[in-house]
Amino acid sequence: MKYTRLTKEQFEELTQEFTNFLATQTIDKAEWDQIKSEKPEVAEQELDVFSDLIWEGVLSKATYLEFFSKKHIFLFQCFDTHIKSIVLKSLVPETDFLSKEGLEWLSDNMFTDTIEMKVGKKEFTEERNLSIFQLIQQGSFLSDGQLYNQINSIIEA
Repeated sequence: MKYTRLTKEQFEELTQEFTNFLATQTIDKAEWDQIKSEKPEVAEQELDVFSDLIWEGVLSKATYLEFFSKKHIFLFQCFDTHIKSIVLKSLVPETDFLSKEGLEWLSDNMFTDTIEMKVGKKEFTEERNLSIFQLIQQGSFLSDGQLYNQINSIIEA
């Protein structure tokens, strides 16, 4: 497997897509049930292949990622060959960006000396989608890029 298997909940959300996936291999419901009971290793392989296909599709479309911790916010914009980042770090010990109050505090203090801001760029050293997947595995999540673009437009102004 290239990525990780989808969760039970994710498979439930993608029931129709999985059914279509099996249909492309001329596997109907009865045959799928038979495969699961008589050849569980084959069923496992099918689940893994489907999971990789879904991940590949999602990661290919991924443009923005965000990661929040108590003291840091990492914002990423993904391109074909590299990734750009904006890292915000609170220099105030009691800040908690995981709380509503922490984000409100950030809004009020964004461009003060209590926030350290770093901008970076990194070329992908391995396959783009795998690099993005690793960020997701570390806790990043896909976003619409609104926060990245707001901050980036101020930085560039």
